[in-house]
Order: sequence, then C-alpha cells, then structure tokens
Amino acid sequence: MTEREGERKPARVVVADDQTVVREGIVMLLGLLPGVEVVGAAGDGEEAVRLTAELAPDVVLMDLRMPRCDGVEATRRIRTQYPATQVVVLTTYADDESLFPALRAGARGYLTKDAGGDEIVRAVESVLSGEAGLSPSVQRRLLERLSRPEPEPAAIEAPDGLTTRETEVLVLIADGLSNQEIARKLHVSTATVKTHINNLFAKTGLKDRAQAVRYAYSKGLVRPPVM
Repeated sequence: MTEREGERKPARVVVADDQTVVREGIVMLLGLLPGVEVVGAAGDGEEAVRLTAELAPDVVLMDLRMPRCDGVEATRRIRTQYPATQVVVLTTYADDESLFPALRAGARGYLTKDAGGDEIVRAVESVLSGEAGLSPSVQRRLLERLSRPEPEPAAIEAPDGLTTRETEVLVLIADGLSNQEIARKLHVSTATVKTHINNLFAKTGLKDRAQAVRYAYSKGLVRPPVM
C-alpha cells in the first residue's frame, strides 16, 4: 500500500467458507480488527466468484473444501478474471495435495484455521504489498519440499501404463486446470480430454480429480510451485 500509515484505507475482504458458523465467526473476528473491512461473505466457490465480480474486493479469504466450486477452482477463476483481487487461503488443511494446487491456482497467501486475527491481517497486508502471506507452518512445508533433491527428468515415467498424453492430462489436472483449459492448452477438443481422463482413471483406479492430484504428487509427476 502506498498511503501513509495514518491514511491507509482498510483492505476490503470477502470471506468464503461453506460452514456457516465458521464463516460468521471469521467475519465477526475481522470486524473487531483494524485494517480490514469485510464487504461480503460466500458459502461456496461459485458465490465467491460472483461476489468478487460485484464487489471488487482487495482480498478473498478462501476455504478449500466447498460444494459446487471448490476453493482451488474459485481461486483460479478469480485470479484469471479479476487479477486485481488477491486470494488468501484459510483452511483446515496444510497437506501437499491442498497447498500446492492452491498456490498453482494463484493464491498468494495460505493460512490454517488456527491462525489468529492478527496473523490473518498480516497475511492480507502482505499479499496487497506484493509479498506472500504464508503461515510459518506452511512456509516450513514449502521450504522442505523445495529443498528436496529434484528427480532426474529420465526418472519420471508414465506410471501404470498411462500414455504420454494421458500423463500430460494428469499433470494439468494436478495444476488445477479445468477440462476446457486442458483442451485449449493441448489443442484438442473437450471430448478428447474427457476420453483421456476416463482412460487414465480406469488404468489407475482413480475415482475423482482430488484422487488424481494426490496420485500425481505421489508419483513425482508434479513439483511444488516456486513462490
């Protein structure tokens, strides 16, 4: 922020969480703190995207596990369509399968729900200043992953009989891309992408995209993003 401390405007925030009690608690907590103005609250990712379009908030505090449209997809859509709005994930989960897809989708902050109000405000201020707003535990996890020796490219092979194209689709799923985005990236039809997904699910025994993300990380097909 460029304003002097005494003239700094509160950050306009939308809170997105599907649990009513949690959502209302976060809104109430932030209402007691300086530097933040809650302008809207969403019960799922679809509503978070809609409120971003209507209210143009500075930051969306985004839960990850939500119905209709999860937090990763909502983050991707917000950062693509409304790049002036930053996203800080506020979730119960800090595992790799939650953390890295959210960061790849464009989240600049990541906190767990045991964060205090002051920590949330600091994360909001950090992302608005162009910095990353990560909790200490998330920073440690990210550094641990980045400090691991990277596998040699030749060591990463298509697992479980997947074709090269099916492996490409799997990696793009892990990156948080939708079927339509995968189709555009690979210059194929959406129907072809769906066929590849059905084939790779059949070969690997996967049932949904969340399992596909975990599978891709477990096989070393994707790596954590560099912040």
